[in-house]
Amino acid sequence: MCNDRSTDTISRRGLFAGGMALSLAGATASGSLAQSSEPAPATPEEPLQRLIAGNARYVSNTAVNQDHSAARSARALGQQPFAAIVACADSRAVPEFIFDQGPGDLFVVRVAGNFINDDGLASLEFGAAVLGIKTIVVLGHTGCGAVDATIKSIRDKELPPGHLPHLVNAIRPAVYDVMSEAPGDLLAAATARNAKLNAERTATADPILSEMHAAGKVTSVAGVYDISTGKVDFL
Repeated sequence: MCNDRSTDTISRRGLFAGGMALSLAGATASGSLAQSSEPAPATPEEPLQRLIAGNARYVSNTAVNQDHSAARSARALGQQPFAAIVACADSRAVPEFIFDQGPGDLFVVRVAGNFINDDGLASLEFGAAVLGIKTIVVLGHTGCGAVDATIKSIRDKELPPGHLPHLVNAIRPAVYDVMSEAPGDLLAAATARNAKLNAERTATADPILSEMHAAGKVTSVAGVYDISTGKVDFL
């Protein structure tokens, strides 16, 4: 029975690997037809530089991605985003605007507090292993209500109602980390730490993302978006 189970496990893994390879080939083939004039990044450093340049355009009000109807029919053929962004659900923190990118350029995972749970990891694994994404950015932002609510919950020693405790419990480690340092701006410090912790989680998440990071195929970084200036500071 042990041998049977071992064989079954190997065959399942082989099937999974084969399916991912086929999906990747299909996504790349269709995505190449839908891709913008920018070439697909060859290294994990290239997407980050593209994001930095796009954010600079956004800050200076010289955005170039303003016609979102352009290439609509081409996008129907497939997708080939060049970076993944884990962003807060805050309505003011829109990754495509912040980095001056068009539809199909970014693979975005959004949840209040920009933390990563198992569902988020599954999405990022798909983005990296199937769509070929080479850079993952975990993006916090100034004045984050989710982080602020977590701080309040800790200070008041009381959990919020409904499903909100799930959110608080996910962000709580970052708040505890910085509280011991007594920062002048606890909200800002906790926001930055939360982004860093979740970027680190993507780099160590077994088995897919950790192996891709170790092989230099993917990189993860953290950043904080300043809502008042539009600028992203990478940490």
